[in-house]
Amino acid sequence: MTTSREKLGLLLGFLGTCLFAGTLPATRLAVTGFDPFFLTVTRATLAGIAGVAVLLVTRRRLPPRRLWAEVAAAAVCTVLAFPLLAALAMVTVPAAHGGVVLGILPLATAAAAAVLAHERTSPSFWIASVAGAAIVLTFVFRRNDGTTFGLGDIFLLALVIVGALGYTLSGRLTARMPGWEVISWQVAIFLPLFAFATFLLWPAHIDKAKPLPWAGLAYVALVSQYTAFFVFNAGLAMGGIARVGQIMLLQPFIVVALAWPVNGEPMSLATLAFAAAVVATVLIGQRARVGRRTRSVKKIG
Repeated sequence: MTTSREKLGLLLGFLGTCLFAGTLPATRLAVTGFDPFFLTVTRATLAGIAGVAVLLVTRRRLPPRRLWAEVAAAAVCTVLAFPLLAALAMVTVPAAHGGVVLGILPLATAAAAAVLAHERTSPSFWIASVAGAAIVLTFVFRRNDGTTFGLGDIFLLALVIVGALGYTLSGRLTARMPGWEVISWQVAIFLPLFAFATFLLWPAHIDKAKPLPWAGLAYVALVSQYTAFFVFNAGLAMGGIARVGQIMLLQPFIVVALAWPVNGEPMSLATLAFAAAVVATVLIGQRARVGRRTRSVKKIG
């Protein structure tokens, strides 16, 4: 039976998913005016400044040395690899297409959770996850007229892998410190490096960039890279990595809905039908039993 804490975790996971869903449409806007590498380091720099400010205001101490490697590994996934792969993909593929490919992220996250976070998932949970992923992949091939994946799809598949690792490592860390502190340290530790890279990659004619690319950059830096993790990490801690991660199955269809007004990409009735099918698998999966091995963990703060 789902507890009140788990229900709140699922709600926070859904809200975080909605915030993350704006990432690809906003990135698609940003790459129309900025180089993907400049976009990646600049969004990390802005998020790092915000993270350092929050840590200083709240007077947080450095995490224990035993957690430094895990914080750094999570940061490499969420602050460097994920944004860079997203930017490279959005140069060649539409945001709605990218959102559909990301539909397999919950399955990858559940697999990563089973290995790294010691979560035990029931057969019915895996059946629901596989069914949802199969629906999403069918949608991908349907939109591509049955053709093979291109370079943009390769970037997106790599995005799924690093995203699953990043979400899982972040979820593990939320057992030891608050979720907002986890992402704050992730964006803060590499701030000097990314700030220097931003200086090196600064465009010569940045003053000619139009407002929409700037708006996209602001969103991915301050929402996608930072504040969305506040909400989603809290959901992971309350509801469990695999179960909350399955809500990410909804993300591709939220992306498709956002790509219509933001990027001018069409949304068809067939897309809504696929969305309904995926929502059904998510609802079934939520009823599946998901357990976590209990371990004695001392939480910081």
